[in-house]
Amino acid sequence: MNADPADQRKLLDLADLDARIRHDVRVAGNPPQAAEVRDLIAQRAALTQELSSRANARDDLTAEIARLESDVKVVDARIARDTERLSASSNPKQAQGFESELTALARRKSDLEDLEIALMERLESADAAVAEQEALIAETNARGAELSAEAKRVVAEATERLEGARRDREAVAGSVPADLVALYERLAARGNGAGLLRGGACEACRMVLPPSDLANVRRAQTDEVVFCPECGAILVRTEESR
Repeated sequence: MNADPADQRKLLDLADLDARIRHDVRVAGNPPQAAEVRDLIAQRAALTQELSSRANARDDLTAEIARLESDVKVVDARIARDTERLSASSNPKQAQGFESELTALARRKSDLEDLEIALMERLESADAAVAEQEALIAETNARGAELSAEAKRVVAEATERLEGARRDREAVAGSVPADLVALYERLAARGNGAGLLRGGACEACRMVLPPSDLANVRRAQTDEVVFCPECGAILVRTEESR
């Protein structure tokens, strides 16, 4: 196949545009931030599960403290009742019984209050643990929002570049003979469509041509379409190929 050297050189523009289009298609479909966003989603799920566990532990302590407070109120009511009965009693034996019960109630109240104080200290730590987890989730959410905004910007920029590159490609392809474009596209679909021959190497596959193959390429007429023996791409020859 023969083609004007100028048209062959345009294949390098097509190859460059195709590379840019492939890159921006990947970026638009899967921006660099996407992987970290997925990691953050998994991290937030784990943090939320831990928050639920910590909140449940805190709520259990709150319920236990409320139960103790209720028990203290019951003891206080019994102390008030027995104190009133003791004051009204004129029976020494009965009075002794009230005094014994009051002593037991005072001890019971002291035990309940000691336990309540211990639980209040644990509740303070539990509240701090919940707040710490909520702060981590808020930080994760903020980072996720930041990354999502960055990803949207990157996708928008890639989409804009894609539109420009596709317009440019259409224009370049339209200026090249249809049969040459068709050949290029068949080759590109399998791997490399075209590459510059520079310093004895094919820039499509980055392979140095064997001396005999390089000699054959250099002997070919300038309008002859030649191919890389390594990757099969159209070898475009310019002043840099000498």
